[in-house]
Amino acid sequence: MARRAGVNLPSQIFSPMAEMATLKELVAQVAAAYFSNVSVSAADIPGVMSAITDSLRAADDEAAAATAPAGRPRTPEPDVIQRSITPDALISFEDGRPYKTLRRHLAARGLTPVEYRAKYGLPADYPMVAQNTSAARSQLARSIGLGGRKRPADQSTEAAEPASKDGGRTGRSKTPRRRG
Repeated sequence: MARRAGVNLPSQIFSPMAEMATLKELVAQVAAAYFSNVSVSAADIPGVMSAITDSLRAADDEAAAATAPAGRPRTPEPDVIQRSITPDALISFEDGRPYKTLRRHLAARGLTPVEYRAKYGLPADYPMVAQNTSAARSQLARSIGLGGRKRPADQSTEAAEPASKDGGRTGRSKTPRRRG
């Protein structure tokens, strides 16, 4: 026997008719308990019955929503994924709005880029920053001298200076300093 909303039912797939019968039984039970403890005029009985029915339907809908498995968002089609990537913005699958960078948007929703890609079945190389934004950042970094290769010290200036007698220790005494 399956148990649904406090009533024992046979183990079967719930049809709309079976659920309606169950709802009627529940309404009858609740109404009987209510009317046995509260005096209600005959004119108010239909209103009380409909209020009980509405409450039980709402409770059933909430219970069904609470017990339903958390559905995984639908994986977007490859053409939708390509359309979500534009030169100026990336369209979020969370809310459908364009963003220059998705990282902050995802962090506000408690997601990491890896979790976001996994949630929507996106490829591992799906960008988190729009192409034009990335290019502008790169250009700014290069203009202030970041991102270049480290150059070895210019050896042409060292070769031009003659070696001194004291091995390059100009201005120092020849005796080593005591430490200790």
